[in-house]
Amino acid sequence: MGEPTKIKWRIAGEEFASCNCSWGCPCQFNALPTTGRCGAFVTCLISDGYFGDTRLDGVLFVRIYWWPRAIHEGNGVRRMIIDEQATKEQRDALIAIESGQYGGLIWEISAAVAPNPIAPLFAPITFNADREKRRAAVRIPGIGETNIEPIKNPMTGEEHRARIVLPDGFEFKEAEMGNTVYCHVGAGDKLAFELKNTYAQFNAFDWSN
Repeated sequence: MGEPTKIKWRIAGEEFASCNCSWGCPCQFNALPTTGRCGAFVTCLISDGYFGDTRLDGVLFVRIYWWPRAIHEGNGVRRMIIDEQATKEQRDALIAIESGQYGGLIWEISAAVAPNPIAPLFAPITFNADREKRRAAVRIPGIGETNIEPIKNPMTGEEHRARIVLPDGFEFKEAEMGNTVYCHVGAGDKLAFELKNTYAQFNAFDWSN
């Protein structure tokens, strides 16, 4: 990748996401998305991270994506929203990482399949999440929100637990599946959609270059 990769970075923490696919998400299995296109609202909380000398512990950010067809067919749109509590140095570091220019397979792939970035935003993000309970709620005023709960048995209403295990996955190795009760996004251009009773996931992440 040339000069930029000389800056070492790593971010690890918790990720929870909502997308427009049915439960299970065919995209996780190299199949076509449920509706033929993809829209996703992805939240990441860094518990341990750095970009060069800049610490990123505790920083929260959201990525919003839209693809006109399957993800691997490309031409997607992406936007990053960083919590306003992040310092300028932390914001600059995350923007650099997200660009894919500093390596890290997940960000290189993201930039390749969603080559139409919209300028990042800095906004207040409120959230609560529990991977074990498969519950999460995220709010970004004027931009988006999502509510996730466990998948429920349609006959009894009891919580149904299911996981996806990808030993060689580049985003995660194991994810809990949930149900996106409701998700609303209005982040500009193609990044405007609503989801109801669609796929959600919770997973740990550990990405680096």
